[in-house]
Amino acid sequence: MSSFEEAGTEETVTCLHLTFYHPCQEEKLMFRCLDFRKREQVWAEETAKFGRDSSACRYNLMDARVSRIQFSLQFYRKLHTSECGFEIKNLSKKTKLTVNQTELGYLNKVDLPWKCIICFGDYQILAEVQEGESVDYFETHLHLAEAPILQERCLPCLPSLQPIPEHGISSSLFLSQGKSPTEIDENEL
Repeated sequence: MSSFEEAGTEETVTCLHLTFYHPCQEEKLMFRCLDFRKREQVWAEETAKFGRDSSACRYNLMDARVSRIQFSLQFYRKLHTSECGFEIKNLSKKTKLTVNQTELGYLNKVDLPWKCIICFGDYQILAEVQEGESVDYFETHLHLAEAPILQERCLPCLPSLQPIPEHGISSSLFLSQGKSPTEIDENEL
């Protein structure tokens, strides 16, 4: 038998791909402490925390508007299965966190879907889980988006987005002009 045949089977590792976007990322460099070059190994019993406090958070966002600890991700194995997943918890008392269209207040947590958009403030993070077999650790691979993630994916996530009425004129146009929208009869057009 060759050494290849005697070698143990390699375990695949669960990898959490996180793509970050902020409209002012080029001027403010809030992602300068994140390593976008390589995958990073995180032990299963660790909680991956994101925020501006470098002593408490593994992933630092250099922005005074970000909470000291904004949110955490916990790797776990689902009960009675070999399947693993992630739980996301909002740790900010001031800022709500949105996972797809689920709003999380302080200390609220949900299972992280296999593909979702995480939003808080002006931050958009596309999270994609690549399944693996290892239960000892997982990996994170960080990416930087050049364009807004929400526009690329067409998923409404931010509460600031307003629906556009059928006639194609946004109510924000009227409000910016100091006028309120008025209802017009079809026959008047």
